Amino acid sequence: MPPSLEEWLGPEHPARFIRDLVDSLDLQAAGFRVPECRAGRPPFAADLLLKVLLYGFFEKIRSFRKLEWACLNMVPMIWLTGQHYPDHNTIWRFWDSNRSAMRGLFRTVVHVAHEVGLVGVVLHAVDGTKLAAQMSRRSGWHRKDLERLLEEALGQIESEMDRAAALEREDAEYRMSEELQDARRRKEAIAGALAALDAAGTDHLHPKEPEARMMKCGRVKDLAYNAQAVVDSQSGLIVGTQVSAEQNDSAQLGPMLDQVEENLGQTAQQTVADGGYWSPQQLAEAQQQGREVLVNAPPQVKGKAQQEQQEQQEEGEKPYHKSQFRHDADKDVFVCPEGKELEHSGSKPARHDKDKRLEVYRCRSYKDCPVRSQCSRQDRGRTIERDPNYEAVVRQVQKQKTAQCAAQLARRKEIVEPVFGILKEAHGFRRWSVVGLAKVRAQWSLMCTVLNLRKLYGPWLAGAIRWPHGCQARGSAGG
Repeated sequence: MPPSLEEWLGPEHPARFIRDLVDSLDLQAAGFRVPECRAGRPPFAADLLLKVLLYGFFEKIRSFRKLEWACLNMVPMIWLTGQHYPDHNTIWRFWDSNRSAMRGLFRTVVHVAHEVGLVGVVLHAVDGTKLAAQMSRRSGWHRKDLERLLEEALGQIESEMDRAAALEREDAEYRMSEELQDARRRKEAIAGALAALDAAGTDHLHPKEPEARMMKCGRVKDLAYNAQAVVDSQSGLIVGTQVSAEQNDSAQLGPMLDQVEENLGQTAQQTVADGGYWSPQQLAEAQQQGREVLVNAPPQVKGKAQQEQQEQQEEGEKPYHKSQFRHDADKDVFVCPEGKELEHSGSKPARHDKDKRLEVYRCRSYKDCPVRSQCSRQDRGRTIERDPNYEAVVRQVQKQKTAQCAAQLARRKEIVEPVFGILKEAHGFRRWSVVGLAKVRAQWSLMCTVLNLRKLYGPWLAGAIRWPHGCQARGSAGG
């Protein structure tokens, strides 16, 4: 007798690994839409289509048409689907209707890996990479090009109007030429595109993908999205994901730490990031929340902190130097060397950064102060200006001077950057194949889930991980 389909796949085949994962899921609880058959031909089961997606991405097949081909021609896919053959439209509709559930799937995989002790919470690294949007920048709107075209259209309109005036003097029945009508329509279209750019607050926009922004992708600039990942140093697993349309990472540290806490229940003992994440406000918020972070400080910040520290040491002998005033965080006052309190009196923009606010504290008892002339020559008494994030910046710079923190910060590249290298080089994933931020986020969650599954495949073979079985999805296929 010829071998059965079951015998064509060995016990260690990745398809069995994918089947065990999907069969352990309660798809309805995970947020997947489980189709119901009320009349007509029965729909394909949700777990069958999820197996097709996961195994296809596991084997670097991401095109829905190629997934359809794989279901007809690849033995592991035939085995997974139980000789059912969903077409590309069916697979796409499943993907499109379950975009929000892909994030829950990522979280489930991370949670299981954490439960069996594969994920550490000692050291995490966060980084981002720019991936080009599906729509080409060549077909987008660019302010400089639009302004040039608008100028050309206005010139053509002016020329046609002069020509029309001359013809009207010769022929009272003159009608507007087609060239003038076309120029006016073109002008209106260009003006509308420029208005859209103004409304979006950008100089580059694609009408079919308005959420994408111009970013540096490698050596070129393109319409793109900013994909984020937090990676665990112990296992190399991705424990936090997000995609934004922000062109830099300065506002991403807090949201990424939130993602890790949501997935693992806690953040790592230390999270490291490169200088692109440097933000005094983000550092201060992390400190207030009790989250330990190390963000590589820009050279100018390190130099400024060292200079201020040196000035304080030099001026320390002066009894009424700013360094001698102590900030009481509980009362939100400054206490002078004489024990008197400088109350908070408002805020003002920083001299060299109008978007930054400085908190101002003013002495109210300066009129009766016996050392007023030594403390300040201001008519309204002594004032202290405080950057609300200053202490967090100083603490961060001081932390990075310790040998342990410097070593942890140096490990950032080897922890997180290989993930992006594998994604782009081994998987060839350099451009989003879907349009819009919501779909891009779903695709990134699925890609990161598959990268984690590749990491977990080895422990699964060794018997170190078994998916905890929950409620089986009805209509299950495979094996």
